[in-house]
Amino acid sequence: MSHLANDKQTFLNIAVLTVSDTRNEDTDTSGRYLAEALTEAGHTLGDKQIVIDDVYQIRAILSKWIADPSIDCVISTGGTGFTARDNTPEAVNVLFDKDIEGFGELFRHISYTEIGTSTVQSRALGGFANKTVIFCVPGSTNACKTAWKKILLEQLNSTHKPCNFVPHIGQK
Repeated sequence: MSHLANDKQTFLNIAVLTVSDTRNEDTDTSGRYLAEALTEAGHTLGDKQIVIDDVYQIRAILSKWIADPSIDCVISTGGTGFTARDNTPEAVNVLFDKDIEGFGELFRHISYTEIGTSTVQSRALGGFANKTVIFCVPGSTNACKTAWKKILLEQLNSTHKPCNFVPHIGQK
């Protein structure tokens, strides 16, 4: 699998979507964290939006980004729990061409060391749609930090060995 890493760093154009019925630009600490973290890593913030937790509004924004050849990756935050208003997995799953089962599994494994058994209430998920990689993480800022620092920072780094997601992204 070492052929899937590159010695030259490739930076991505990443969109951030906050799914929330209550957050706005002033209170969106999770989306803000992700936007700052990805730019600090050298990537470009391609777009950032906040959407209410509505299946069709989530799909509309994601579909636009999936079709946009300039967007390589989407990270969404929020809507992954079990309340009646948590609809991100239902909105996103149908858009995937391929699931990344290991992302949710690894996120919950790492999260277990931080929040214990409460991690089972996370429906974090990942997948590919039209060569755009999409990751959906819980809405708390700490969950976003866990996902970014312990999984996404490396997997969105083209030099990470033995493999990363970058060779599978783009060329729509």
